[in-house]
Amino acid sequence: MNRVSPKALLHSKWTKTTVTNKEKHFVITSVTFDEQQVVIECLIEAVINNNEYAINWRDLKDSQQWRLGWV
Repeated sequence: MNRVSPKALLHSKWTKTTVTNKEKHFVITSVTFDEQQVVIECLIEAVINNNEYAINWRDLKDSQQWRLGWV
């Protein structure tokens, strides 16, 4: 299980363990918080083609799907 802090998400780098559409390396480009500092939106961008996806930031904790950094 990856340790992920919502406050440290922005601009963090991630590697997806299963490559889809040649997209392996990603960067968190936007994190939106509500008034209680709870993450309400997280956008991740593929480095190879700049495709952007909205994800649930808690999915990044799953080490079977994601690794912190570019491996």
